[in-house]
Amino acid sequence: MAKTATFGLMHIGTSFTVTYAITGSMSVAGIVTFVEPLVNTVMHYFFDKYWDRVPAWVHFSTKARSIT
Repeated sequence: MAKTATFGLMHIGTSFTVTYAITGSMSVAGIVTFVEPLVNTVMHYFFDKYWDRVPAWVHFSTKARSIT
């Protein structure tokens, strides 16, 4: 759990730093830093629902192609 929490903090710091570097605005960087993970979480939920419908052979064929 400590590794996950540390990664989360790193992600937040990276998001803020990159957005601030691009925009020069602390308020925009702050908004993006908190909105992006919320949107990402919702997208992950729908991705999981979609992935559960993908046939198992697709999962394996994708892994097999990446190995060779």
